Amino acid sequence: MTSIEAVRWSPDAGGVRIIDQRLLPNEYVERDLRSVDDICEAIATLAVRGAPAIGVAGAMGLAASLAPFAHEADDRTRERMRAHASRIRAARPTAINLSWAIDRMLRRAGEVTGDVTGDVTGDATGDATGGAAGAATALVAALRAEATAILDEDRECCRRIGEHGLALIPERARVLTHCNAGALATAGIGTALAPVYLAAAAGRAPMVYAGETRPLLQGSRLSAWELRRAGVDVCVIADGAAASLMARGVIDLVIVGADRIAANGDVANKIGTYALAVAARHHDIPFYVAAPLSTFDRNVATGAAIVIEQRGREEIAGAFGRATVPDGVRVENPAFDVTPAALISAIISDGGVHRAPFDFRAWGPPPDGHDTLGAPDLAHRSDAGENSSARTRAAARSGPLR
Repeated sequence: MTSIEAVRWSPDAGGVRIIDQRLLPNEYVERDLRSVDDICEAIATLAVRGAPAIGVAGAMGLAASLAPFAHEADDRTRERMRAHASRIRAARPTAINLSWAIDRMLRRAGEVTGDVTGDVTGDATGDATGGAAGAATALVAALRAEATAILDEDRECCRRIGEHGLALIPERARVLTHCNAGALATAGIGTALAPVYLAAAAGRAPMVYAGETRPLLQGSRLSAWELRRAGVDVCVIADGAAASLMARGVIDLVIVGADRIAANGDVANKIGTYALAVAARHHDIPFYVAAPLSTFDRNVATGAAIVIEQRGREEIAGAFGRATVPDGVRVENPAFDVTPAALISAIISDGGVHRAPFDFRAWGPPPDGHDTLGAPDLAHRSDAGENSSARTRAAARSGPLR
């Protein structure tokens, strides 16, 4: 697989380098984000997107945005930090990874002096000299180190998700995915696409059907682009064609990412995911969700409590450079929907493969503010039962239907 780094430090270490995903597949352009305005604009306009990626970018962006002010007094730098953190956290509301990463950065800042809002000893009058300015420099350095740790951890999480999910990908499997939950959506090899990439590397020759994912076409623009770049066989389909392909016996399994997972296993993901899960259940096709533990929200009991981002009219009414909805006609444009846990065959995380009945109250960032991710018993039931339909389909044919 050709390496894709959707989020990393810029070569001069002063900014966050991203691939501007708004321009793919026509143009490959990298941008360096240095200010809080840069990072908020990039997240809000989907220049950088995908729940894990915006969490990583948000953390790195917070550190980068404060670097020019490291000479300030510590209390002034902390005030600026809190303001920047608030803006970045609010850039997109549904994906928990963004708020999780920002909160983790603020907790690390608190550890530098023992209190996120506390003063340090030394000159706190605003002079660029003295103890407070030195403390501000130390604060910015600590934030940069924490952001780098979040970056590295996400890469490792993706690898583990791929390893755990590999057993669910039969030989020559025909996989349907939605939106983009690959390398472009993370700092590593992806979430939903991670098992696919490892299956390809193992010689299993998976084939991926990428739903185009309206209105912004993350499936056709992004998933197809990175899968082709990685040498994985990929076919783009209209969103409305998915159920028909399932009925024809063309799909062996569905695997998608997630932006937030409630304690009961309900999953918020890109709009259209719910419909795929309903169709997969009707056709007895395994439906899998892949996400890192930072996407689990123990503080949300069910999907009904997840805030769904509403995006602008222009994304639907002005597609393809021309008006596609008449003037004066209202548009509803939710970015996500919620798939009930009852429709999900398994959830793949960096902690393992989780099966119903789901209970994630002990998983994810706890309400006490500490960052330790719960790790209940990982002795999950065998994958063989719920994946038997995918294996049967794959074994029953001499070659994949293309």
